[in-house]
Amino acid sequence: MGWFDGMGAIFGGISDWIFNNDAFGMADALRQHSGSVWVLGLLVTVLGGLAVMALYRRVPFFENYLEQTVMVASYLMIGGIIFAGVVQRFYLSGQPPWSTTLPPFLFLIMTWVGCSYNVKLRTHLAFAEFRTMMPPAGQIACLVLDAVLWLGFAWVVIVTTAWKTVEAAANFRFMAGTDSVMQWWFLGTVPLAFVLLSGRVFENLFNDLRNFREGNTLIEQAVIGGDA
Repeated sequence: MGWFDGMGAIFGGISDWIFNNDAFGMADALRQHSGSVWVLGLLVTVLGGLAVMALYRRVPFFENYLEQTVMVASYLMIGGIIFAGVVQRFYLSGQPPWSTTLPPFLFLIMTWVGCSYNVKLRTHLAFAEFRTMMPPAGQIACLVLDAVLWLGFAWVVIVTTAWKTVEAAANFRFMAGTDSVMQWWFLGTVPLAFVLLSGRVFENLFNDLRNFREGNTLIEQAVIGGDA
């Protein structure tokens, strides 16, 4: 019952944060119920990943373009801010102070959403040359192990970064160089990116299990920058 009580307190903190713009209760609930945080994080990782997988299957646009769109938009914004900052520094009165602090947060978004995309392409530590020499049972065992490790990694990142996001909101941490842009707006994208990653993991896992049952090829050579 302790876990359920803790989850109730966490959901109460979320309600206060949403409706009263008060993250202090959320931060206190996380500190007082750390065990419940990890259980809830596991549920978010698994159920959120399955929901994302279902969304990808129902909406092909998200399946094909969501991560690429976010990555390209973030990259263009980073380049535009840096270019404008250089012009302003050397040819105008000076660059805005946030022009050196905002790009790293945009890079954070681009990096972790890109991680989800590369899980889709299987370009992260695939070891395809080694695994293709294994029998089908060994290949599917490796692919299932990959899925378990990725989900475990996503679970840890979702919990820890959500914790940091709440702390930033509770302490009213502003983006350096601004007086109205909150850090948690950007930090909160990291757990969301890993929920997307969990969806890609489940998508790959179910495809692998289907291919194994049907006797299809399990492991193919992945190409960085290619498409799935």
